[in-house]
Amino acid sequence: MMRLGATDARLQAKAHRRSEAGLSWISIVRLGLVQTALGAIIVLTTSTLNRVMVVEYALPAMLPGILVAIHHAVQMLRPRLGYGSDMGVRRTPWIIGGMAVLALGGVTAAGAVALMSLSLGWGVALAALGFFLVGLGVGAAGTSLLAMLASMVEPERRAPAATILWVMMIVGFAVTAGVAGKLLDPFSPLRLVAVTGGVSLVAFLLACVALIGIERGARAPVAHEGERPAFSAVLREVWADPAARRFTIFVFISMLAYSAADLVLEPFAGEVFGRSIGQSTALAGMQNGGTLGGMVIMAIFGSGLFGQRLASLRGWTVWGCIASAAALVALAFAPRLVAHVPLEVLYIGLGLANGAFAAAAIASMMQLAGAARTGTRMGLWGAAQAIAFALGGFGGTVICDLARWMLGSASQAYAAVFLGEAALFLLSALIATRLAVPRLAQLRMTPMKEAIS
Repeated sequence: MMRLGATDARLQAKAHRRSEAGLSWISIVRLGLVQTALGAIIVLTTSTLNRVMVVEYALPAMLPGILVAIHHAVQMLRPRLGYGSDMGVRRTPWIIGGMAVLALGGVTAAGAVALMSLSLGWGVALAALGFFLVGLGVGAAGTSLLAMLASMVEPERRAPAATILWVMMIVGFAVTAGVAGKLLDPFSPLRLVAVTGGVSLVAFLLACVALIGIERGARAPVAHEGERPAFSAVLREVWADPAARRFTIFVFISMLAYSAADLVLEPFAGEVFGRSIGQSTALAGMQNGGTLGGMVIMAIFGSGLFGQRLASLRGWTVWGCIASAAALVALAFAPRLVAHVPLEVLYIGLGLANGAFAAAAIASMMQLAGAARTGTRMGLWGAAQAIAFALGGFGGTVICDLARWMLGSASQAYAAVFLGEAALFLLSALIATRLAVPRLAQLRMTPMKEAIS
């Protein structure tokens, strides 16, 4: 009888520990599937649709630049969206609602690009609406997803959990780009709408299934009773934190560098090297595959398994920025290098460098997010990224068009964009030297066996 009572007590204690503990690794991977779904829709709207407008329709690169800038400008609402999820009991409705809006926006944007072949004016107007919805959906779903991860995952698991999420988002990029590239050849407007609609539907359903029961039994946001603090007061509180403020500046500069080539990489392959839409989309898939590889490399070597010196998040961030600058310089001289180095290798190299830098920056973000005002902090950094992406994407296309007009050469115009990005990455590396983040090896990792026991 005493033995039975002791067994019951142990089982109750174990159940209590589970209820108090954060998300299991399996649940973290399920959240990663939501990131995969996000990435699947985003890669089509910000990469493939822009290629169609510039190459197939011969429209100025500035047009997709403006449309993607709309998508990013809307995400300045991220702090407010994060604050809203902080004040609620559950974040799941924010994520599902955001995914629904994102899927609707993706289909609308694809339909608008198809309409441009018949009526440019109406097509552009509808595209503006579509990209607005994409931005709103990404802001609501992405901010709440990251806040859920940071608030429901144990501190020692946050860095690897963040890496898992971003690796799975890049998987969404790479798989969607590769599959869509094959399905879109030979190109037709109707085929574009059908492929985008199918991807959006599958992505939304995947996110809904992945979120079932995630917040049940694990730590969820605590509902605020009584008077809630005003959004402006919460935002001032977060901005007053020197570490949060410095990281916000770093995010802005580095994402400005990261995003300036987003809208020109596929047109660059098509216009300078004569690649088809399927081939240029496949190149985007290779670049994203390289980004995935860079993230995995950073996670492995940054874990401390190969020495403490390699476990510095700040070191990986700094050298990832420097490597990204070097890769962009190589792309600027690609017309001369391609006889010796295949274009595919250059795209993969850029992806590897970007992945290493991004994984380290994301891991740093998860550690700096903390448990207080998590959604608002994530929203602030997401807004900094969104503003940088809006300026970077639009600025890259403007520089490309101006350089083409001034220099009379498409290859030199693209080179001007790549060299400008390289300079921004070097500035980001300098700022990153002042980021105060711990080594990954200093965070005591919980063994996988204990995490799922």
